Amino acid sequence: MPLSPAPSHTASLTWKDLRTLMLAALGGALEFYDFVIFAYFAKVIAQHFFPASQPDWLRQTETFGLFGAGYLARPLGGVIMAHFGDLHGRKKMFAFSVLLMAAPTLLIGLLPGFDTLGVGAPLVLLVLRMAQGAAMGGEAPGGWVFVVEHASPRHTGLACGLLTGGLTAGMLIGSLVALGLNAALSPTAITDWGWRLPFLLGGLFGLIAMRLRRWLHETPVFAEMQANDALARQAPLLMVLRASRRAIVLSVIGTWTLTAAIIVLLLMMPALLQSLHGFSPASTMRASLIATLSITLASVAIGAATDRWGLRGTIPPVIALLIAGAWGLYAVAPAHPSWFMALAALAGIGAGYVSLVPIAMVRAFPPATRFSGLSFSYNLSYAVFGGLTPACVSALVGHNATGPALYVIVMALIGGAALWAMPDITAPRPAHTRGTPLAGQDATRI
Repeated sequence: MPLSPAPSHTASLTWKDLRTLMLAALGGALEFYDFVIFAYFAKVIAQHFFPASQPDWLRQTETFGLFGAGYLARPLGGVIMAHFGDLHGRKKMFAFSVLLMAAPTLLIGLLPGFDTLGVGAPLVLLVLRMAQGAAMGGEAPGGWVFVVEHASPRHTGLACGLLTGGLTAGMLIGSLVALGLNAALSPTAITDWGWRLPFLLGGLFGLIAMRLRRWLHETPVFAEMQANDALARQAPLLMVLRASRRAIVLSVIGTWTLTAAIIVLLLMMPALLQSLHGFSPASTMRASLIATLSITLASVAIGAATDRWGLRGTIPPVIALLIAGAWGLYAVAPAHPSWFMALAALAGIGAGYVSLVPIAMVRAFPPATRFSGLSFSYNLSYAVFGGLTPACVSALVGHNATGPALYVIVMALIGGAALWAMPDITAPRPAHTRGTPLAGQDATRI
């Protein structure tokens, strides 16, 4: 049974719409903060959870292995939560992802170290870290689906942009907390007990996010599918793999470019510019904060731009900004250090490309299997290419100092082409082509 036409919408967002979008974005920021603070305190965590008899480099490697385990758990967590989200409701999984993130974060802050638990300490830490990864696997895809199905068709881009900006804001919050803690406490105090504070704070953030999400309601799209008995009749992922293979492939490629923008322009940037061009740690940290703030603001602005000029009207200028930002950061900044901060801001603005990916994906999968299709594509790509990107960039650096920029430029062109070619089930189509809820939902409703 096709879904009925959506109610008419005004040109502006209602207060209820804004509250839903802002609460979802804030919850995403708090949850992403919980996930990333592990990286900021990896060195201290290594000292507490692995034997002192091991060399520092080995303990550091083991700790980053635990950090990476969180990424490996993302696809499984995403697929499971998407399965139940498509069958039993978006809100339930959107709220559950917060609990699955907050509880391990709080427990990490309270977990005794190797001196107390022995080998059990890193094993428990591994389990907690994988639980965090599973939560992240459902958070971003579930959040995008949730806000888009609450927003009117006129504001789906802004909805995705706000949620994406919230996720990147979580990285900014983590950076600021780490900087503030290092400024307020001595290195000895941080090593002894101070490193636990961000995790305890993260657990509190999680409780706040859970409280906030109690104010949210099930999406109108899912409620209508449920009322019309239009939910998936079998495993949603199997239906996606059978009916939406083109959308999956293009979504994986588009997400690959997303990982390149995040990893190369934000996460790897401080280390690469320090080692390749001798930038100071202080300057790269400031540049990282500027880039993260820029991507947060740009994500919202670019999402809103798609509502005004369409996805295809927005792709070319955003891809141009991404290319300019990558080249500026790794080729121009070394020759003109005084431009470094401005170029870091440009790189962050170009990395606002990340908003385009969910906007394209939510339009490419039918509502009954949307959560599963988006989650599977996004998490599969992030798990594979999130791991391969650092290795590829490191290999390129050995041959060319501008290798990181070249990698992002190539991926920008490929990803832009993939998003341009994405199917759009929400585009107007003749009435006779509208079939089942899985093949062609009413184009007037996302």
